[in-house]
Amino acid sequence: MAKKEFSYRGKRLEELQAMTHNEIAELLPSRARRSLKRGLSDSEKIVLKKAKAGDKNLKTHCRDLIILPELVGANIRIHNGKEFVQVIILPEMIGHFLGEFALTRKGVSHSSPGIGATRSSSNVSVK
Repeated sequence: MAKKEFSYRGKRLEELQAMTHNEIAELLPSRARRSLKRGLSDSEKIVLKKAKAGDKNLKTHCRDLIILPELVGANIRIHNGKEFVQVIILPEMIGHFLGEFALTRKGVSHSSPGIGATRSSSNVSVK
């Protein structure tokens, strides 16, 4: 069984990587398109430049950077407010923001109820 080849809005990855940022912006969803049309910030330009150069240990606080085709295959560590979360950029992530893959909140996990939580716990001695 042949593996399905990746395409984004009808374009293969090689075609996307050959496009300019303005051409790619036309394919992206509206929020990402508007962000790219306004231009990249200096810190976002630095991240893209380092990723193109093949930097293996790339760390960033730029959670609002749009994942572009030139970032595919990069190994980026994204800050989530407390630590850096390691993310390998896959072709399916194109058009999303880096922050979507480094969650800032943990899931709540409840343990057993403490003293005073229920009526039956009033019969349990405190000592």
